[in-house]
Amino acid sequence: MQFDQNKWQTKPYQQRIDKPWGYELIYSPDFAESTGKILHVFAGKRLSLQYHDTKTETLCLIKGKAKIVLSNNQDQLEEILMELNKGYYIAIGQKHRVIAISDCDLLESSTPEKGNTYRIEDDSHRPTETEELRSSPNRGWINK
Repeated sequence: MQFDQNKWQTKPYQQRIDKPWGYELIYSPDFAESTGKILHVFAGKRLSLQYHDTKTETLCLIKGKAKIVLSNNQDQLEEILMELNKGYYIAIGQKHRVIAISDCDLLESSTPEKGNTYRIEDDSHRPTETEELRSSPNRGWINK
């Protein structure tokens, strides 16, 4: 069996992305076959109502209180109080949003950040996140 030793890492990795609702700490390098993040969401803030065209993800609340909004198999939105340390799987095309009741931290594990994030509703009026926008500084978001 052949291994690509060029991808073997011994140094830690972290990239912080400031968001209007808090910030993301990405702890997996760009070339990884999966993406790991910690989302810190400030109390009273919410992520955009969105869906992805190529990405799947699982969210796990590890600190604080939050709700998750998910579209069910009839494409109706359900608002669910998140349970600590339990996973919420989000399929391709499934609408979703996190609403922070208190300051909270979530783990996100996902397929690589490819394709588009379509924002249906966004409190900061951000556009759809394309791969081009994702590669710009702070993903195109200017923290004001």
